[in-house]
Amino acid sequence: MVKNADGHISHEDRELLKAAKVKEDFTKTDPWRVFRIQGEFVEGFDTLSKVGPAVAIFGSSQFDKENPYYQAAAKTAETLSRAGLSIMTGGGPGIMEAANWGAHRAGGISVGCNIDLPNEQAPNPYQTIRLHFRYFFVRKMMFVKYSVAFVIFPGGFGTMDELFESLTLVQTGKIQHFPIVLFGSRYWEKLSRWMQDCMLREGCIHEDDLSLYTITDDPEQAAQVIIENSKRHGYIP
Repeated sequence: MVKNADGHISHEDRELLKAAKVKEDFTKTDPWRVFRIQGEFVEGFDTLSKVGPAVAIFGSSQFDKENPYYQAAAKTAETLSRAGLSIMTGGGPGIMEAANWGAHRAGGISVGCNIDLPNEQAPNPYQTIRLHFRYFFVRKMMFVKYSVAFVIFPGGFGTMDELFESLTLVQTGKIQHFPIVLFGSRYWEKLSRWMQDCMLREGCIHEDDLSLYTITDDPEQAAQVIIENSKRHGYIP
């Protein structure tokens, strides 16, 4: 976080994306900002290169421990962790907390990639490795580079961002052998149907693209899809 000229708190992403003004302080302009971005990449690569193959779990920060999705996320993460996979989340509450908790209680590696937000996000206490990012795009790179699969629970705009980015990267061959599991058929069925009835029908995607993801309501199945793929491609024994 930084303070701008009028004393209000601003955030690095917001500063990076705003239009430039004449005669700004050079330490706050884009060339200087590159060094801070570089530092985040170096710290992230240095830390996460040691955690082994990981599964990133996304979903809403609004769910509490009584929510069935919270409980399912914890169970999914625990099963994946016991199979030898690390767990990565955004480090906050809700589904992120549930996944970190599941990995933590299994005695596995539980990574939180925390981010500066205008409404401060408190890190959950179940992280064995905690990273802090100012820039969304650096954080997103860490999820993609060090994950061998995504599990995506119901969530909002940020969750949708992660979903469609991962679908795009798999569709275009930028990442390979990468399962994308959507948990909660009631939540995802209308979106899946829309992709079929609108995107496919209008020729915007191919029929094979609809097989890039798996929808399930079973934490065990969600984990097994990833575990079997990870064994097949040598990520775990």
